[in-house]
This record gives sequence, C-alpha cells and structure tokens, in this order.
Amino acid sequence: MSEKMITLTIAGKEKQYPCGTSFLRIAQDYQQDYPDDIVLVVYNHRLKELGKTAERDGTLEFVTTADKTGKKVYRRSVTLLMQKAVHNLWGEQHVTVKVMYSIGQGYYCALMQEDGEKIVRVKVGNEKISALKREMYRLVMADLEIEKQSITTDEAVQLFHDLKMRDKEKLFRYRRSSRVNIYELDHYKDYFYGFMLPSTGYLRYYDVVGYEDGFVLLFPGDKSREIDEFSPSKKLFLTLKESREWGRMLEIDTVGALNDAIAQGRIQQVILTQEALFEERIGRLAGDIVSAGNRKFIMIAGPSSSGKTTFSHRLSIQLSAKGLRPHPFPLDDYYVDRNLCPRDENGDLDFECLEALDVELFNHDMTELLAGKRVSLPTFNFRTGKREYKDRYMQLGPEDVLVIEGIHGLNDRLSHSLPAESKFRIYISALTQLNIDEHNYLPTTDGRMIRRIVRDARTRGTCARETIAMWDSVRRGEEKYIFPFQEGADVMFNSALIYELAVLKLYAEPLLFAIDKDCPEALEAVRLLKFLDYFLPVPGDTVSQNSILREFIGGSCFHV
Repeated sequence: MSEKMITLTIAGKEKQYPCGTSFLRIAQDYQQDYPDDIVLVVYNHRLKELGKTAERDGTLEFVTTADKTGKKVYRRSVTLLMQKAVHNLWGEQHVTVKVMYSIGQGYYCALMQEDGEKIVRVKVGNEKISALKREMYRLVMADLEIEKQSITTDEAVQLFHDLKMRDKEKLFRYRRSSRVNIYELDHYKDYFYGFMLPSTGYLRYYDVVGYEDGFVLLFPGDKSREIDEFSPSKKLFLTLKESREWGRMLEIDTVGALNDAIAQGRIQQVILTQEALFEERIGRLAGDIVSAGNRKFIMIAGPSSSGKTTFSHRLSIQLSAKGLRPHPFPLDDYYVDRNLCPRDENGDLDFECLEALDVELFNHDMTELLAGKRVSLPTFNFRTGKREYKDRYMQLGPEDVLVIEGIHGLNDRLSHSLPAESKFRIYISALTQLNIDEHNYLPTTDGRMIRRIVRDARTRGTCARETIAMWDSVRRGEEKYIFPFQEGADVMFNSALIYELAVLKLYAEPLLFAIDKDCPEALEAVRLLKFLDYFLPVPGDTVSQNSILREFIGGSCFHV
C-alpha cells in the first residue's frame, strides 16, 4: 500500500511530503535558506511547534529567531533551561529561581530559598554565576528533549501544589480551559505562556551576568546569534523594583493574587488604594519640581499608551495646589507643514522623527518666553496639514510653568538652546507590577498594546486589526526616539495600575474576537485573547473619573 502524500505550499512553491511528517523534518530542508534558526511554523494560518506534524494539504511558513514571535519562543525555552540548571545545582537546598522583570535584552532573576515558613532571597555571587553558566552549557550540549504534555486543569493545580509553585497553583484555579499544556525537561516540569523549542540543542546563544543581588539572563538582540553587552538602566531598574514593592504592599504581585482579590470582593478597596498611591506619587513629584526651583519647562515623554495626557493634567493640578500656574503645552503644534515632513524608508510621512518638528522655531519661542517676553504661539491644523497663528499669546510670570508633552521631550536636541536648570524632565511608562507567575513575567508592551487597542477603537474608530498591524512600527519609533533618552530623565514615573488588565479585558476581548482568522494579525489576536483569559473581569464603572485608565476606556473628567 503506497504511502499517503500531502502537498504543502512553501514560499510559493508546492512540495509533497508523507502525511504525518514533522515540521522539524520539513524545516531541516529549508534551514539553509534562512540566516536565522527556524523555531516555529505557520501551518494553514495557525502557529505550530516543530514537534507537530503535517496531516493535510495546506500552506506552510517558517518563523525564525529574527521574528518577534520567534524571539519569544527562544526566550521562553532559554528560561526553562535556566530553571532546570538552578534545580540541578541547588534544588536539594530548596533554592528556586524567580523571573522578576525584563530589563534591556534580558530578564532580571532572583534566587529564593525556603527558610521554615518564610521565603528569603539568596545573594548571587560570581561563584554561583559561574556554576549556573557551566550547568546550562552542559544541558545545551546534551541536546535534551523538551517534551510537551497535555493534562487537565485540576491535575495542573495539584502538580504545582506538589512542586510548591504557589503562583501557578493559584493561577490555574481560575483557568476556564479544561486542559493545560505542560513542558518537561529531564523530569523538570513547568508551564509557559506560549510555545517552546523541541530541545536544548537549539539554545546556544545566551549569557548570565550578576546584577544587584540577583542576575540577568541575557538573550540575543537585533542579531539573533549575538549577545549584546549588558548596559544596566539603573533608573528603570529602581522604578521596577519600587513598583514591585507596591504590589507586595497590596499583597498582589501575580495574576492569581489579583484574581483572588476580585473573587473575594476586595477589588474596590484595591482600586481605591492604588489610585491613592498614584495621587500621592504625583503630589510628591510636584513637590520635587517646586523644590528644584525655577523650572519653567516640565518636559514629559514616554512610549505609546503610557497615559501622558492624563498624567500631565493630574500633575498640573498638583502643581496648582503648590502655588504654580501650569500650562499644558503639546509639542504637536510645532510640526512642520506636511509638505516639508520627512518620509521613512517606505516613503510614508514620518511624524515620529525629530525633524518632523520645527526645532528652531520651538527653541526661539521657548527662549523668548524664558526671557519674559510675550510670544505668539502656533497651532497645527491636522486637517490642512499646516501651521496656523490664531491670536494665541503667552507670557510667563514668576509662577507660570509649561507642561510640555511629546515623544521628543527628553531629547536635548529638541530644547538645545534652553538652560538645563530651566528644565525638569519626566519619563513615563506603564511598567506593570504583576507577573503571570514565578517564571512568566507580564510583558509591559502587551499592557500598552491592549490600552491602545481599546483607546483607538473608542476615539479614532480604528479596529484592533489596524492597531496590531501598526504596532511594530510604533515600537520601532519608541526604540529609536524614546528609550535611548529615558535614563536622562530627572524622574521615571510608572503609570501602570495593578488592576487595569482586569478592566481592559471587557473592552478588548470583543475587539480582538472581531479580527478575521485568516488575516496576518489573527495570530497576535489569539495570543492576546489567551493572555486576557488569565484575568477575572472587573467592570469599568468601578474606576474613578480622574484615573489614568479613563484615558483608554472613556469617561475621564479630563479632555483626553
């Protein structure tokens, strides 16, 4: 009896394989055509791991470590490798590893040890770093299989209870799906938010460096087979650390703990406490600005969907309460006329580059204002694409300050003529305090993208598919124009709210479900839906009108 064959369309050409051929075997035929390692496939518009098989005719595309999705697969798999190495080295001493947050091209991790009823931090020195690197290398050279198992949710709860992975045990108590995929590496079992590679032999590119009292697990950056030198972002690290302390103070540091608060009817108290902390921080920041003395230009910058507009309003209120007269001041009014706007590599207007602003006019006007002169200010007409003057005058008195919001606010080239002592620079971003569990951190970019999906659908009529489609371009702009300047800020401000994804879930899910399953953005929509499925919902009417979250879900008392 002849073997049944199937036809796969790969790179526009048809090729036949025996039914049941693994995607790993097919990938081996095409790896030479790709400079980066193939780590997943898209089979008939659905992501599949290399260990899966082709059972019918269809289309097949390869995902490599150069792709966003491929990078995540690689990072997850290296994280499992690191966990297994820690377990082999110090498991008998009841030492485990916790992935805390993402910094640079890596994860900051801490070693934890049971001490009776308490869990204490284990200081990580050079000796432990060297041992960890040696053990990880040994596991890579052994090319051990990473096996996938499907178990019931009840079995998963019991498994993680027995393994003392309390965060995962709590997470799966609220899981609606009846089954869970578990990965096993040489008898070490864990759950991961997403797909994995088939074996440790793929995991050749990583590094481990000590940092603070923990260590950073480093991954490749732009080049998938090279590790960039670790350049710690001290202010960002301290902001993340402070935010995690607030989460611990509220006794909510994981998704499971948040779900506990919701299920137990404590969420309104959590929301009120979080908002009180938020207001206290803004008030303290306003006090710092006043104490700094004669800072006329409050420069605010941050990545997309950080809540810059609401933040600038709330900061202005606090500055007013301290005797100043703040004036919100959008940089958008200094756009050059559209016919003069630079274009990007695709020939599209590049509104995010610094050259899209009339930097010299901005410096002229700000210098005149600083000198106490009366200045006629422009307004940009987005309908006509031209700058206009409409009798908009300003003159700064002793108590007047400008609260300037725009993506280039921290770039000294924007305000090159203004004395450093006249500026107070604030970097704002939504840096979530939550982790999914011990080993799955909650990506800050996912939180911001969900914020933007909800806001753009409400304010701009933009569907979720369009927002997802433009997100990579938005991220490239952030990497180029915002993140390089964040360490130059006087203050970093975290705008994430510990409860927000439980609220955003109700608004985002219908928008994501509306994306057609055959369009390129469907894979990302499915991933985000799975992500939101971890959260119990919280109604939006529980959120105060001045909350930064209202900028996205609507109902704000500010004009945002």
